[in-house]
Amino acid sequence: MNQPWLQNFDPLGNPLLSTLAAAVPVCSLFYFLAVRRTPAWRAAIYAFVVALVVALAVFRMPAVMVAGAVADGMVFGWFRIAWIVVAAVFVYDISVESGQFEIIKRSVGEISSDRRLQVLLIAFAFGALLEGAGGGGAPVAVTGMMMIGLGFPPFQTAVLCLIGNSAPVAWGGMGNPVRALVAVTGLPEADFSAMIGRILPIVVVILPFWLIRILCKTRDTLAVWPGLLVCGVTSAALQFFWSNYMGTSLVSIVGGIGTLVVLAFFFSKVWHPRTIWRYEGEPAAPAVNRADPLTFPRLVKAWSPFLLLSAFVVIWGLAPVAKALDSVSWKQPVPGLHMLVVRTPPVVVKAYAEPAMFDISWLSTPGTGTFIAGLIAGPLLGLSFKRTMKVFFRTLHNLRLSLIAIMAMLGLGYVTRYCGMDATMGMALAHTGAAFPFFGTMIGWLGVALSGTDAGSNALFGSLQVITANKLGVSAILMGAANSAGGVMGKMAAAQSLVIACAVTGQEGQEGALFRAVMKHSIGLLILVGLIVLMYAYVFPGAIPNGLKYW
Repeated sequence: MNQPWLQNFDPLGNPLLSTLAAAVPVCSLFYFLAVRRTPAWRAAIYAFVVALVVALAVFRMPAVMVAGAVADGMVFGWFRIAWIVVAAVFVYDISVESGQFEIIKRSVGEISSDRRLQVLLIAFAFGALLEGAGGGGAPVAVTGMMMIGLGFPPFQTAVLCLIGNSAPVAWGGMGNPVRALVAVTGLPEADFSAMIGRILPIVVVILPFWLIRILCKTRDTLAVWPGLLVCGVTSAALQFFWSNYMGTSLVSIVGGIGTLVVLAFFFSKVWHPRTIWRYEGEPAAPAVNRADPLTFPRLVKAWSPFLLLSAFVVIWGLAPVAKALDSVSWKQPVPGLHMLVVRTPPVVVKAYAEPAMFDISWLSTPGTGTFIAGLIAGPLLGLSFKRTMKVFFRTLHNLRLSLIAIMAMLGLGYVTRYCGMDATMGMALAHTGAAFPFFGTMIGWLGVALSGTDAGSNALFGSLQVITANKLGVSAILMGAANSAGGVMGKMAAAQSLVIACAVTGQEGQEGALFRAVMKHSIGLLILVGLIVLMYAYVFPGAIPNGLKYW
């Protein structure tokens, strides 16, 4: 019979040495990513291996429990994160393969010829849709190519797309960062989503003004303040509403589509800038092609993959449907791990046995609904079923390294959690005292800036944030959400983001210059998020979710 194993938060008999040992896997990840510039998938594997060694050799976790933690993390990682990424990118690839993505590009570009408004439509609104659907490097790559195609200068395009791809990242890949928080903390998904949806919308109202001020002078920015205000308020309202009352998966998708629709109507029917702003010396925009009009049926067809994706995710989230689909899931205790790892004081008030369940929800996961949307979208757009499946396998092949990175990061996160490394680091961070809400936000930023993924940062630091928050008497939900909300501001400075932005805009070799250009904006937005988190912690604690059922 398996015996319970008590976590030891000071395995070396010296708090400083034990904390340093617990930090070795995280520092290894940062070293390979930031110093050695190792590809993310290899860095994740190296850090994962280091975590295994530390768990076995330093924290003395039984090998069978280490194996169980790895298996549990990878099962969760595939069905709740990786499969969703594959399916979402598959839908996007169907749109490209069918040629309908060109219609989407044209439909956005023809709404307005004013460069300021085009930035809002593409880098801000359409980028949010792409981030919500698949995340990764796709939003920056696609919006960058669209803006270059419309005539934007390459370097400034890279800067604008990177900054625009910030706030939606918290719900990117159909909510994967939130699920990563749930995976390593065991706290309610609804609470995390709601709390993030009470932090970031404040930033989102400001972000359109921030973006356009980068593009042009203050006078020209203020000249389009009605459009900027409508853009920010619409996106913020949709983020808040969907994250608090509907669910996690579609927050950025609905925010992106909704903002696009509202802006398209507002710019074409309600309000126009007094003068069309274009770059100095730039010719007037080409006239709309009246011989080949974008009729409503053509637009619906072009946008149908994303409309189907949204519809299926909504259906999959309906309570009766979710219950029926979940009835075929396979859920079993993880052998040698379930209720056998015991957390002890001072990390918890009293000894607590950690549950560990394999949850193979192959049908109820949003990834399966998204995959079905792709299977329907392919033939609907004129692709044969064989060609549709060929696109799927090509997507799977193209994402193989990203999937390896996801699985390694989740394996690392689960080992860190079950062996007690997170608790050891969390107790050390508790020494920051009342300033922890701000420093905790910075931890999330650092994780994304060095790993390139908000989900990865949440998997790595989510449990640490919760443990430290509980020790200091700060809301665990707030600090888990702060890790994610602060993290998204590090996305623009991540090595992978910089490489992608330079590649698609023809700026290879300019990564250093681009890093310097975006860093001041990244730090400025991080400070703003940190101050918002401090306000929730000490001024408005009643606004923090407390386990209520929102959706």
